[in-house]
Amino acid sequence: MIQSAITSKGQTTLPKPVREALGVKPGDRVRYAILENNEVRIIPVRSISRLFGSLKYHGKPVSLEEMQQAIIEGANR
Repeated sequence: MIQSAITSKGQTTLPKPVREALGVKPGDRVRYAILENNEVRIIPVRSISRLFGSLKYHGKPVSLEEMQQAIIEGANR
């Protein structure tokens, strides 16, 4: 089990194995989820900008009107 100390200001340093497991780097943010039985889950906060370019679309560009029409047609099925 990995441990770290709490400073007089209530701060701690995430040990290297924890940072690596979370994939966080200096400047990144984490969120704390308080669970039952006095357990806390540390969750990395991911920026939406990290998703840029993750989806590839090779079709022709479509207009907003065409998108809205496709949504309407899909909802009516």
